[in-house]
Amino acid sequence: MANRLAHEASPYLLQHADNPVDWWPWSPEALAEAERSGKPILLSVGYAACHWCHVMAHESFEDEATAEVMNARYVNIKVDREERPDIDQIYMSALHATGEQGGWPLTMFLTSAGEPFFGGTYFPKDARFGRAAFIDVLTAVADAYSSRSEVVQTNVTALRERISAPTEPGELPADTADKAAQQLLSIMDPENGGTRGAPKFPNAGLIELLWRAYARTGDDAYRTAVTTATNRIAMGGITDHVGGGLARYSVDGRWHVPHFEKMLYDNAQMLGLYAEVAAATGSRLLATRCQEIVTWLTREMEVDGLFAASLDADSEGEEGRFYLWSLAALRDVLGADTERFAAHYGATAEGNWEGTNVLHRLDAADLADDETETFLTACRDKLLVARERRPRPARDDKALADWNGLMIAGLARAGGALQRPDWLDLAERTYATARDTFEAEGRLIHAVRGPVRLGQGFALDYAAMIHAALTLVAAGRPGTALADAERWCRTLRTHYAAPGGGYYWTADDADALILRPESPLDEAVPNANGLMVKNLATLWALTGEEAYEAEARAVLRAHARALAANVFGCASLVNGLDQLSAVTVTTSAAPELRAAVLAAGHPAAIVVDVPPEGHPLGASAPPDGSAVVCRHMACGLPIVTPDALTAALWGR
Repeated sequence: MANRLAHEASPYLLQHADNPVDWWPWSPEALAEAERSGKPILLSVGYAACHWCHVMAHESFEDEATAEVMNARYVNIKVDREERPDIDQIYMSALHATGEQGGWPLTMFLTSAGEPFFGGTYFPKDARFGRAAFIDVLTAVADAYSSRSEVVQTNVTALRERISAPTEPGELPADTADKAAQQLLSIMDPENGGTRGAPKFPNAGLIELLWRAYARTGDDAYRTAVTTATNRIAMGGITDHVGGGLARYSVDGRWHVPHFEKMLYDNAQMLGLYAEVAAATGSRLLATRCQEIVTWLTREMEVDGLFAASLDADSEGEEGRFYLWSLAALRDVLGADTERFAAHYGATAEGNWEGTNVLHRLDAADLADDETETFLTACRDKLLVARERRPRPARDDKALADWNGLMIAGLARAGGALQRPDWLDLAERTYATARDTFEAEGRLIHAVRGPVRLGQGFALDYAAMIHAALTLVAAGRPGTALADAERWCRTLRTHYAAPGGGYYWTADDADALILRPESPLDEAVPNANGLMVKNLATLWALTGEEAYEAEARAVLRAHARALAANVFGCASLVNGLDQLSAVTVTTSAAPELRAAVLAAGHPAAIVVDVPPEGHPLGASAPPDGSAVVCRHMACGLPIVTPDALTAALWGR
């Protein structure tokens, strides 16, 4: 018999609708039941593409004996972290406060009032990996809750103090961005790219921080760190060489073996980054990967004019099965071409991972000659046709406002940098659909799935949609985007602003939780606070309105101490800080010069076609057919050729 989750729209929650566990969705009714019964709450948070979430579900949540203990002793609440990032953030912070690293599934034990007192991530059904059996954990925690209330209350108090500690404002030194880049550079892997060690995540925000440092300083060490990281990711097994796009992370230290789920947000951020680096360096490899991401996006992720959230790691009950190839399977498709193809993609009869093959090109420094690449493309096309006949991983087809905003921005950024009007067309169409779908009565919602509209918007929904709008303006496709961005800024300020500067995750009229989260730390996506600093800096450059600069600097002051304590967790704040020193280009009747700015791949360049009345750059408008480059509102002489403009942008 289906449980209460059968009435939900989330694909993740629906995966658990037939569990024998008496699941509740997060709701006032669930919390009221906990208060009424006096039982503790078992909170399980995950997402549809999460491999270890599936493992725990199959082992424990589908097991009658485990469900019996859960139902007898807990009120069990299941949450899709992509639908409710606010809940995930609060309780993940509580887990971190216990000294645990975190991850998903998140398994937290709460009082009947929703206060956390113990937790973990994946618990095995039987004792292994140095972890107790889940039923033993369930029993011990429930016994402690009923008979050792003083210990529980001590934990509750300690965790509440840790997760609700007020943010202390401060001032950022003038060299904050440079010192952040130097610190990050010191932990980069010089051989494999990315941060040292394993696992490796394609953290676009960190790589962007280094790319901005190169643009700002001209130090080739930053350029090398960026090109090494992007090249190795692009050649690694984390990239789907047959179908395009990239997986969430690599489990090893050289980008060989992915954790196979594909997330919209990773591909959105890497698309824009790849394109800028490709434009600035002439990398054919990165330009090719951009094309492959867009092809994958339009083939597999479009849903009702928007983009779906993710593709699962598992199919036919095995992680990665859809993406792996034995040499025999390659030979079935490629015949006599198998050995030549396999030599380029590291495939062997013994397999390069657990008896099978993750296709990769890590043994090469770059793409091969044109004839070889044509051959390999033809082989990959045949493999894609064959792979499409396999049972596919599940798709989480809900559309999220924040992730769609990031992808629209990625498409617009890539379309401008690589001179692809078709990508700009796609960005423009998707933006129009997103605006019409997610906005109602001046407010944004967070998600849609088919006809179901899911929840009030979060601060990141506004920040990402503003970012999408401003990236379209920058790419020369303004439409209503500038007006939209300014309207959403006003709404964000009205309903999300924190008293000391910055933004809460949730609106002032959202359902109350045990606290109102305002963490500035990035996750796999940029934090709303950091992304808004970048947005406000861009709006200041476009409009000349100093209120935008003041608001951006207030956000930075509010989170200055957090940034100083955790530079790598606040990369978006550093990138926003850099954007406040944007290189502004004013053009006059010179479309080829506007195109040259976009194609330069400079991460902080902003085109102001016609400075509005009262803009500080108004007096610096260049003669027709020319452009001027301005730094810190001080402008150079008119430039008339694209090559000279590119050189001026990069200060070369």
